[in-house]
Amino acid sequence: MFERFTKQARDVVLRAQEEALAAGRSGVGAREMLLGVASGDGRGARVLAEHGASADALRDRPDPGPLDGEALAAIGIDLDEIRRRAEASFGPGALERGRRPRGGSSVPISPDAKKALELSLREAIAAGDKEIDDGHVLLGVLREGSMDGLLRSVGADPAALRAALSPAGSRRARGA
Repeated sequence: MFERFTKQARDVVLRAQEEALAAGRSGVGAREMLLGVASGDGRGARVLAEHGASADALRDRPDPGPLDGEALAAIGIDLDEIRRRAEASFGPGALERGRRPRGGSSVPISPDAKKALELSLREAIAAGDKEIDDGHVLLGVLREGSMDGLLRSVGADPAALRAALSPAGSRRARGA
């Protein structure tokens, strides 16, 4: 599959590994793949930035994870406050899973990131494209779905991102 990746898409994976190492994570997940796209300069990064999901905005937001913050807030549980208190007591990233890998710079790719990469291939095939670029990787992350909460936390609608990356949306963005 990687032979179909453009240099730009390969750079996404490299940046994702750098993000994982910088965050002290044990592997590259969908979050790091999303950050790898957002910190580039391709169409995926441009679409994310146009929707308020720049790399800095995404990096600064804690991953809401599978918990529904709005639903928990409705019963009096404030996830941001819990995270703030845990980090005040135990240090930054106290609630993050995983640790920085020991020895070597190889960072394993988690099942959700692998799924996103497989879906990026499917997105390219569905669009009739012979190569996978960062936009396809972003579509794969969006289709995988675990980053929807993080994207919404910065005001980006996953459905609007998908629409902007669709062939019709891409033509509109290029002025065709």
